[in-house]
Amino acid sequence: MRFIGKLLVTALAAIIAANLLPGVTLYGGFSAVLLVLVLSLLNTFIKPLLVILTIPITILTLGIFLLIINTLIIKWAAMILGPSHFVVTTWWAAFWFSIVLSVVTWLIEALIGKVEKDS
Repeated sequence: MRFIGKLLVTALAAIIAANLLPGVTLYGGFSAVLLVLVLSLLNTFIKPLLVILTIPITILTLGIFLLIINTLIIKWAAMILGPSHFVVTTWWAAFWFSIVLSVVTWLIEALIGKVEKDS
């Protein structure tokens, strides 16, 4: 049940991020859920391999290269879903989408956590 809640929170964050950023288009709530599922699969199976393979450059850039990996994951998700669900026009749009998605997800989870503690 917790996974579904996290999935829905992240889908809401994806909708918000897509509406805030030019160059990112997300076609509806179902597409947002599909995007989050694809991102979770890519982050579970592909991202750890990329992180291990790029340890030297990640160390040299003091971890900033991980932002490039996140951008790549967003672009791959857009390619997997196709233009009928999720479109990212530029690398910069994918870069900012990954950052805004993380921040908005964190904010929503913090608000939900605060509401649950107050109840």
